[in-house]
Amino acid sequence: MKLIDKLENSERLSFEDGVNLFDLDLFTLGKYAHKIRTQKFGNKTYFNINRHINPTNICKDVCQFCAYSSSRKNPNPYTLTHNEILNTVENSVKNNIKEVHIVSAHNPHTGLEWYLDIFRKIKEQFPAIHIKALTAAEIHFLSTEYHLSYEEIIARMIQSGVDSMPGGGAEIFDEKVRKKICGGKVSSNQWLEIHKLWHKAGKQSNATMLFGHIESRENRIDHMMRLRELQDETNGFNAFIPLVYQTENNFLKVKDFPTGQEILKTFAISRLMLDNIANLKAYWVTSSVKLAMLAQEFGANDLDGTIEKESINSAAGAASANGMPLQQFVDVIKNSGFTPVERDSVYNEIKVW
Repeated sequence: MKLIDKLENSERLSFEDGVNLFDLDLFTLGKYAHKIRTQKFGNKTYFNINRHINPTNICKDVCQFCAYSSSRKNPNPYTLTHNEILNTVENSVKNNIKEVHIVSAHNPHTGLEWYLDIFRKIKEQFPAIHIKALTAAEIHFLSTEYHLSYEEIIARMIQSGVDSMPGGGAEIFDEKVRKKICGGKVSSNQWLEIHKLWHKAGKQSNATMLFGHIESRENRIDHMMRLRELQDETNGFNAFIPLVYQTENNFLKVKDFPTGQEILKTFAISRLMLDNIANLKAYWVTSSVKLAMLAQEFGANDLDGTIEKESINSAAGAASANGMPLQQFVDVIKNSGFTPVERDSVYNEIKVW
C-alpha cells in the first residue's frame, strides 16, 4: 500500500494522503504517530506552570460556537480592571507561574491602549513573566477598530512586552464553514497573514484548529496543509493544538459529537501531516485530562499547563474553570507512564519532575 510505504519511509504526505489516513485503523495511525513522537521527544510529556486571564467577555462579534461572550446564552457581561488583573498575576507568581496567557473577547470599549497598558504594567512589575497574548482574531479586530495596519499593532504589542502569540481564532480555515460558525471574524487568510508578520518580527506563536462541529475531515486536512505551508516559510509555530469543540451554551446545534477514536485519529494525523511543527499539544481543557493523556500515545507530547482559572472553554462545558494543581498534573503524567517535563513558553526545558 503506497500510503503505508510513505509512512514507513517518513515521506511528506499530500492532501489526498491526509484524507486517506482517516480510513486507516486507529492503532496503525497510533503506531506511526507515536514513532515520530518518540524519535523527537522520547518519553517526555511537556507542560508549563501558567495562568490564563480572560479580561472581558463583551464582544462585538457573535460566533455560533462561543459560550463565553456575553449574549442571551451568557447574560453576565464583565470587564476586569487593571488592578484586578495585576492582583491576579501577583497571586499566581506566588505559585511559580512562568507564563500569563491573556485572551478574551472583541470589546470595543476596552481598546488598544487598554491592552497595551496592562501588558506594560505586568512587565514592569513582573519582568520574568512571559506574556502570551492577543489572538490573530483580536489583532484583526483592533486593526479594524483603530484603522491601523497589522504591522503597527504587532510592533506596539512587542514594544509593550508581549512575548508570544497564542493560536486562537483559527477555528477551521475553510471559508464556507467559517461563514457559518464565525462569520465577520478574521478570515483564514488574514489569520495566516498576521502570524506570518508576527514570525517575521522574530517572534513565535502557536496554531490551533477547532474540530468536531460542522467541519469535514477534508476541512481538517486543508487546515493542516495551510499551516504546514506557512511553517515551511517562517518556521515560527511552536506548537499545533487541535481543540475539541465544546457543546454547551452556544448557538451551534451539533448532534454528532466526535467519538474518542475520531479525536485520537485527528491527533495522530496531525502528527503525521505536520512534519515541520515540533510540538503537538493535547490541550486537556477541551479534550479532558484522560483523553489528553491517551493522546500522548497517539503523537501528542504536550498538555499545556496548570492554568489556575479558565473562562472561555469552561463556559461551554469544559472542566477547566479552576485549572489543575501542579502536583496532580505531575502525578497524572507519571501515572500514565510518561516523564513530566516542565517547559517555558517556547519549549525550553526547565525541570524534569
